[in-house]
Amino acid sequence: MGPWKEGAVRPLTTFDRERKDMAKKYIVGVTSCIVGIAHTYMAADALKRAIEAAGCEAKVETQGADGSENAITEEDLARADAAIIAADLKIKGLERFEPVPYISCPTEEVIKDAPSVVAELLEAIG
Repeated sequence: MGPWKEGAVRPLTTFDRERKDMAKKYIVGVTSCIVGIAHTYMAADALKRAIEAAGCEAKVETQGADGSENAITEEDLARADAAIIAADLKIKGLERFEPVPYISCPTEEVIKDAPSVVAELLEAIG
């Protein structure tokens, strides 16, 4: 059990900090285009693949012609390290991302070069 009393909070050690740094980052995203069909889903696929290729966990919500799919929940936002909003119009529920660091860009940018968008986000959050 160690020198700490039961129920006491143990101070973070260097090992704890290094372990947290090694944990996979959880990145959430939202994609939405004007028509809500092709670009919404193409951007979502590219974004998810690029986030996972960067060694992070990913969840991407689409706001398309059929409404929201794979919705980002409060639990997702609570554990999210950051978010990427790839949209060509204002997304529904943007205010829910206020406590999470995020970047936004057009869907076309993610479709053409999602790895660069993800790299920019990861560099910004450290």
